[in-house]
Amino acid sequence: MAKNLEISLLLDYYGNMLTEKQREVVDWYYNEDLSLAEIAEHTGITRQGVRDSIKRAETQLLEYEEKLGLCARFQKMQKALDEIAEQASYLQEESLRLPGSGSVWSRAQKIIDLTSQISW
Repeated sequence: MAKNLEISLLLDYYGNMLTEKQREVVDWYYNEDLSLAEIAEHTGITRQGVRDSIKRAETQLLEYEEKLGLCARFQKMQKALDEIAEQASYLQEESLRLPGSGSVWSRAQKIIDLTSQISW
C-alpha cells in the first residue's frame, strides 16, 4: 500500500467523519509514518486488521471528497488567491513607472496583504 499525500490531506477535511479508531489509525499511518506492524502493536489488532481499517477509511475519505469536493474547492481558491497576489505585485511594479501612482501601489499592497491573511 503506497502512502498517498492525498489521503493525508483528505483526513484534514473529513477525518471527523470517520470513527475515532479509523481516524487514529489513518493518522498514524499517513502523518506519523508508523508501519502496519507498529500500529497493530499500539491498537492490539492484527496487522491485517489495521490494513483493512486503513483501506476502509481511505475509501470513505475518497467518497466524501467525491460527494462534497471541499478539498478540491479549497485548492482552487488557494490557486486563485495566489494569482490575485501575483497580479497585484505586477500592478505595484508597473505603478512605479507612472508619476503620481502612489495610491495604485498602496491599493495593490492592500490586496497582497488581504490575500496573505486568507491564504493557507
